[in-house]
Amino acid sequence: MRPRHNGAMDGTTLLFFVPACFALNMAPGPNNLLSLGNATRYGFGRACAAGGGRLLAFLLMIALASAGLAAVLQTSERLFTVIKVAGALYLFWLAWQLWRAPTTPSAEATTPPARLAALARQEFLVAAGNPKAILIFTAFLPQFVDAGRDVTPQFAVLGALFLALELVAIAAYAWMGLHLRRWFATPRGKRLFNRTSGTLLAGAGVGLLLSRR
Repeated sequence: MRPRHNGAMDGTTLLFFVPACFALNMAPGPNNLLSLGNATRYGFGRACAAGGGRLLAFLLMIALASAGLAAVLQTSERLFTVIKVAGALYLFWLAWQLWRAPTTPSAEATTPPARLAALARQEFLVAAGNPKAILIFTAFLPQFVDAGRDVTPQFAVLGALFLALELVAIAAYAWMGLHLRRWFATPRGKRLFNRTSGTLLAGAGVGLLLSRR
């Protein structure tokens, strides 16, 4: 009987995993767009803290993938469709909110700032409503798992690295949003930013509706 190795990750595997993973983390998408927009409106710290909602959603997805439960999503066309339609509708709603967002100083003065919990929930729902995200953990991460070793510790290491790199991406997009702030300080600039962001979120929703398993 073939001896089972321990769960330690191979250094060469990690050498390939980290840059490939970071490319996924940094790719423009609905969540990264949220971080950019939140930093523009509420500041760097609040945008990074709100990103914790996204990290929680990804942590749950990694746990599902490690347990093998995410395979259900790969085999169930109906479940995949329900999740992607719900996610797309939520993106459309966010896009509509941004499109209609007030930009005049008087309107902003009477509008209370968004609570951190609400921003974090928004990040969580956008991440959880994207079935393509969980498929990353069932199609991408397993490529770096050695079946001859204990799988759970490997998933833990890869998942922790993914979340750490995702945190870097959150900070990077929040930093970009912070520095875009001065360019959109006027009501006209804010309207341009909100409507551009809304259009991009709506486009992401359309892309989600057209996606296949």
